[in-house]
Amino acid sequence: MPAIRYILSEYVQQAMAQAAYDKLEDGSFSGKIPSCKGVVAFGTTLRECEDELRSTLEDWILVGLKLGHPLPIIAGIDLNKEPSREPVDAV
Repeated sequence: MPAIRYILSEYVQQAMAQAAYDKLEDGSFSGKIPSCKGVVAFGTTLRECEDELRSTLEDWILVGLKLGHPLPIIAGIDLNKEPSREPVDAV
């Protein structure tokens, strides 16, 4: 039985693996994903920053898909492709 691939989940996971974090002067954290322009987050703890970054990334992907913005190809995953659909009578 082939493994089921969850493309969006895999894309988020691979993008989060590229995240870069900095500790700020006040002790809080900032995070960004360089390949995803504008995906930046802040948090009082590293964990909070990571959670915020994931949430920002998910929103960024959904808005990008809805508006047809080109999204970066991450780990070979290209969300810009038109989905292929099977004819209804094939079901």
